[in-house]
Amino acid sequence: MNQGKFITFEGGDGSGKTTQLSRTIDWLKSQGKHVLQTFEPGDSALGKEIRRLLLSGEHTPVPAAELLLFLADRAQHVETVIKPALAAGKWVVCDRYTDSTLAYQLAGRALKDNGQLRDMLAWAECGVSPDKTIWLDLSVEDAAARMASREAGGEAANRLDNEKVSFHKAVYAAFDNIQRENPTRVQRINAGQSIEDVQADIQTVLGQL
Repeated sequence: MNQGKFITFEGGDGSGKTTQLSRTIDWLKSQGKHVLQTFEPGDSALGKEIRRLLLSGEHTPVPAAELLLFLADRAQHVETVIKPALAAGKWVVCDRYTDSTLAYQLAGRALKDNGQLRDMLAWAECGVSPDKTIWLDLSVEDAAARMASREAGGEAANRLDNEKVSFHKAVYAAFDNIQRENPTRVQRINAGQSIEDVQADIQTVLGQL
C-alpha cells in the first residue's frame, strides 16, 4: 500500500480551522482518499491528560514546562496515531502541529532560542513532517471579533484564547515568518474570504498533491 499524505492546518483561534478541516475531509473522501482526522494536543490516550493539564487553567505551567508538555504530546501522537495511519496509506489531516508550537510557545512566550529549541521541536516529530501545511491567515483583530461572537453564543474560551493581544500578535507574526521561510510547504490562505472561497483555495492547493 502506498504511503499516505500528511496535511496540517494552522492559524489562530477564530480563523475557521474547524469548519475548513471538516469540509476538506469530506472533499478528500469524495476523491476516494482514506482519511484520518486528528488534532493536537490530546488525540492519544496519554495526550488527553496532557491536553487537560495544558488548557484547563487548573494549573498554569511556566513557559518551559508548557513547551515540554506540547512536545511530549506530539511524540506520543506521532508514534501511536500518525505513523500507523500513514503506513496504512491514509491521508492524515491534523489540526495543529509543530508550527503552532513554534508560534505559540517559542514566539508567544518569547522563549529565547539558540537553535536548541528548534532542534527539540524537530526531534519530537519523530521523523514525520507535513507534506503540506494550510495556514488560514486572519488578522488578530478579525480573529478576536469572531472569538467574542463565539463566547457570546456560549462557547467557552481556553487558557490560551484568553492571552493578551500582544501574545496573539506575536503568534500571528510567527506564522507569517514560518510561511515566508517555508513557501513550498506552507500555503497561505486568506481566511477572511467566504467559507466557500476558502475551501476552494484549499482544494486547489491539495489537488496538487
